[in-house]
Amino acid sequence: MSRLLTHEELDRQLDDLPGWAVVGTQLEATFEAPDFPSAIRLVDEVALEAESMNHHPDIDIRWRAVKFVLSTHDLGGLSQLDVELAHQISQASNRIGAQARG
Repeated sequence: MSRLLTHEELDRQLDDLPGWAVVGTQLEATFEAPDFPSAIRLVDEVALEAESMNHHPDIDIRWRAVKFVLSTHDLGGLSQLDVELAHQISQASNRIGAQARG
């Protein structure tokens, strides 16, 4: 079973996740894709990974910008699943040439 991560654990793991930030009880990042079809490909890749993990992000797409919000809702905060999915999202964004904002 997952558990909530401590602030120290989150801070340490965020060092390996450029563009990601803790906002309240959520982990958030926005990626700018080269074009709209690439943004849709990013969402599609993330959807497949999230489904395999049974851990689904909130996704907001605005033209080329795709915002991901992660949280382990049943725990009311952030777990290792969120960090792992953030890594998968970052890797997918690199593959399609999307850049983290911020």
